[in-house]
Amino acid sequence: MRSPLNLTPTEYLESEKISQIKHEYLCGETYAMVGASEAHNLIANNINVALYLGLREGSCKTFISDMKIRIKLGKNFIFYYPDVFVTCHKADDNPYFKEHPIVIFEVLSTSTQAVDKREKRINYQSLKSLKEYVLVNQYQKEVTIYRLDDDGEWNKETLFAGDILHLESINISIAIEQIYERVI
Repeated sequence: MRSPLNLTPTEYLESEKISQIKHEYLCGETYAMVGASEAHNLIANNINVALYLGLREGSCKTFISDMKIRIKLGKNFIFYYPDVFVTCHKADDNPYFKEHPIVIFEVLSTSTQAVDKREKRINYQSLKSLKEYVLVNQYQKEVTIYRLDDDGEWNKETLFAGDILHLESINISIAIEQIYERVI
C-alpha cells in the first residue's frame, strides 16, 4: 500500500521508529508491508538459524526482517526490509539500517515475488558489497541464487529438494531440506 507522503530519508527513518507498520522507502515514496505467512516466517527463521550458527565465531552478522538495508542510487535512497541478510563490513554500524550486505535472502510470496525478482534484485545488485542474492519459494522446494562472478557478471542457479545451497561469499552450506524444515 502506497503512502501519500513524500518523505526525505531522515523523515522516513524517524517515522519508522514509531510506526506500528513497517514501510519500505523508494525515493521519497513509502509502501506499507503486508504480514507474512507461517511458512514464510518458518523458512526465514530456518535460514537465519543456519547462518547464525555458521557465522557466530566470526565478524559477520545475520539480520532478519526488522533490519533495513539502505541503497543509494545517485541522489536517491531506497530502504528495504529483506527477510534475512548477512553483513561482514566493519562500517555497518548504524543501529537502524545496514549498507554493506554480502548475502541477501528474500522468501517469495504471491504478493511480493514480482518485486523481489525484478525491482529488488536490480537494486540490491547495485550494492558493491553484495555477492549473492537468494530467492526462496515458500510453496515448493525451489531456491534460486544469483551469484556475482569474478568477471562482474551475475549468474543464476536454481536448486531443488536434495540439493545443497553453498554460499561462496561466507563459505556456508545449507541443505534445501533444512531451509524447508517443518514447512514442506
